[in-house]
Amino acid sequence: MSASRRGFLFTTPALFAQTAPSNRLRIGLIGAGGRGRYLMGELAKSQEKDFAITAICDVHRPTLQAAAAAAEKQYGAPPKTTTRYQEILADRDIDAVILAAPDHTHARMLKESVEAGKDVYCEKPMGTDLAEARAAFLAVKRSKQIVQIGTQRRSEGPYVEAARLLREGIIGKVTRVDMQVHFQEPRWRRDFHMIKPEEIDWQAFDFGRNLGPFDARKWREWQLFEPLSNGIPGLWMSHLIDLAHWFLDDPYPRSVVASGGVYLWKDGRQTSDVFHALLDYPKDFLVSFAMSLTNAAGNRNLWFGSKGIFDGDRLVFLPEGSRDPDRLTEPRKIERTRLESHTDNWLRCVRSRETPRADVQAGFSHAVAGCMAAEALKSGRRVSFDPGKLEIS
Repeated sequence: MSASRRGFLFTTPALFAQTAPSNRLRIGLIGAGGRGRYLMGELAKSQEKDFAITAICDVHRPTLQAAAAAAEKQYGAPPKTTTRYQEILADRDIDAVILAAPDHTHARMLKESVEAGKDVYCEKPMGTDLAEARAAFLAVKRSKQIVQIGTQRRSEGPYVEAARLLREGIIGKVTRVDMQVHFQEPRWRRDFHMIKPEEIDWQAFDFGRNLGPFDARKWREWQLFEPLSNGIPGLWMSHLIDLAHWFLDDPYPRSVVASGGVYLWKDGRQTSDVFHALLDYPKDFLVSFAMSLTNAAGNRNLWFGSKGIFDGDRLVFLPEGSRDPDRLTEPRKIERTRLESHTDNWLRCVRSRETPRADVQAGFSHAVAGCMAAEALKSGRRVSFDPGKLEIS
């Protein structure tokens, strides 16, 4: 593609000129792969009304065409399509965007989206590079845009109730949290031999990361490679560490140490198949997060308090491990109540201008923790965070 052609693509909103009813929310989907398709499905089930996906971006042209066909079937009109997200941001007929492209794009796309006046649903992790995540966080703070981050447990009734009870002190002072996730599989490995270079807008996927010439494996298995991913800290820890920030009302780790590596699946991947981080917080609690792809030992999510234990997998508070006179005396199970979905909460807040459940602070908090853990793993040293400067050292 010539430089003049690229300039035309990046700066011509007239390409997307379309008139829509003034009360209809027009959404652009950026990233139509697995996560994007999932979110399209969530929107299709929405209780909110009078919105449509009217533009779709994906760097893989067959994926783009399939998503466009699905959107046309759902909303009754063909969406505009492009491989360049800048076209959607330049389109004045788009009110809001969903960011579901690979992890290395999230922070910069979020920053550019709010600066373009779009409300945003941004998949987790909010960022894998701290400088980019900080820039996005500050841009959202300067803007008037509504931003929802895709940590969906914040829209699940049992976790909302758990947050309330923990903050009220049901198990007293929480000093330690033990989170573990285990699979026995080469997770994120996929077949890539059918991918053709002419089907991919490689420059758009590269996103300024200097990946070199077209590499079908890096496109299909981006989770396994730097700088496309920071590995388990962003891919998985972001979900669970968000609970610590939320439940215990402490947004940033004080310090992080980490260890791990590729111990079993020696298939050329650069991100770990075994990982363990210890995150120490200013409110004096320690979170242990461990994940392995080498043994299917199951999950663990235990919160140790001075008056009892919370089992976050079974969603029950337990009268165990405490000798406090005021300790919990009997189990308390959390009922599995339902709330509006995470996407519905976003759609409603876009209209009402309320703060959504997983706002940009929640996103930046888990991005900080993930970036700290990734840096600790890479450097082999304890990494600290300065909440005034928003910098790690």
